[in-house]
Amino acid sequence: MISDKADTDLLMRLLQATTLRSKVIAGNISNQSTPGYKRKVVLFEDLLEQAARDGLSAREVQPEVLVDADTPARLDGNNVVPELEMDSLRKNRLLYETYIAILESHFNLIEASIFSGR
Repeated sequence: MISDKADTDLLMRLLQATTLRSKVIAGNISNQSTPGYKRKVVLFEDLLEQAARDGLSAREVQPEVLVDADTPARLDGNNVVPELEMDSLRKNRLLYETYIAILESHFNLIEASIFSGR
């Protein structure tokens, strides 16, 4: 359950990270035929998890766009795999929809609280 402004801010940052990730994936897809292009990935949720394990503040964690050095490249040096990008796009959409649902639930609880006189 979201309890305060910090949690709402975190959800907004999660939504922003999914938006950034969508743009990066779109860039990967549009460059799938560009020789030498290296696909990019956005890290955020993993960084938040690491910060939590290390006892650091989530407010200091920012999304990072990294070049994917793990996916093997074709002969032309490009390492974009369309199926991988589509899978990433689906996963990102599910994350976005989940964050939106949580945020909507939070605002519904606030609204119910206001109208019930609490």
